[in-house]
Amino acid sequence: MLAYIPWNVDPEIFRVGPLAVRYYGLMWALAFYLGYVVFNKFVKKEGLKEGFLDSLTVYMVVGTVIGARLGHCLFYEPEYYLSHPLEILKIWQGGLASHGAAIGILVALYLFARKQKVPMIYVVDRVVITVALGGAFIRLGNLMNSEIYGVQTSLPWGFLFVKNNELFPKHPTQLYEALSYFLIFFLLYFYYRKQDGKTRTGFIFGVFLILLFTARFLIEYVKEPQVEFEKAMALNMGQWLSVPFILAGVFFVVYSYIKPNIFIPVQEKINKKGK
Repeated sequence: MLAYIPWNVDPEIFRVGPLAVRYYGLMWALAFYLGYVVFNKFVKKEGLKEGFLDSLTVYMVVGTVIGARLGHCLFYEPEYYLSHPLEILKIWQGGLASHGAAIGILVALYLFARKQKVPMIYVVDRVVITVALGGAFIRLGNLMNSEIYGVQTSLPWGFLFVKNNELFPKHPTQLYEALSYFLIFFLLYFYYRKQDGKTRTGFIFGVFLILLFTARFLIEYVKEPQVEFEKAMALNMGQWLSVPFILAGVFFVVYSYIKPNIFIPVQEKINKKGK
């Protein structure tokens, strides 16, 4: 009986001429689609105005992709990409960072909230529920690509990544993160439903930051360095980048109890007056 799981999945689902459909791309598409479906429930429940979600989706897609790409280029390989700036545009060659995606999403949500004239924190509290779900699918895409995995392990659920010519089983850190993010999604969604949408301002966002980046911080201990310079660091880049997000999460949880205001969308107010 094998004491590990052989992993030799072809990252391509099928190919039509030069066009290849890959699991990684499918997981990204699922992340945005399911995020849209979940957020649409919030829209209907809270009476948000027509077009709110479609506009939000555009901002989210652009912010996520640009942030994730710039995050990888500037956090992990700044010398190369600052010397070859046009290479940043070659996103199809790979190289996306979740911390960069988080920053890109926050910038996009700031711009979106400003245009829609709603408090940014109101939007963020709901968006992060879908982000947790999307993050889980993206990590499954990393698994299908046989990338971003952990160090050697003797545990029976270790994965032997055959395509990368690995000789020993490694921690499937993609699965660790995916399972953590699914759990965070269900916890946050359950809380939202239990509160009937009337949540303390900033609470969901704060809990999301604490749980997700604490999980990321801990999992990094069994993850292989992504770049050479991380080998000499006591804490790797992913862990250092997680710390400010965790601290921000603590701040927003405290803030939600100090100033527990609840924003009611304008359209819902109008509907109530019309009854």
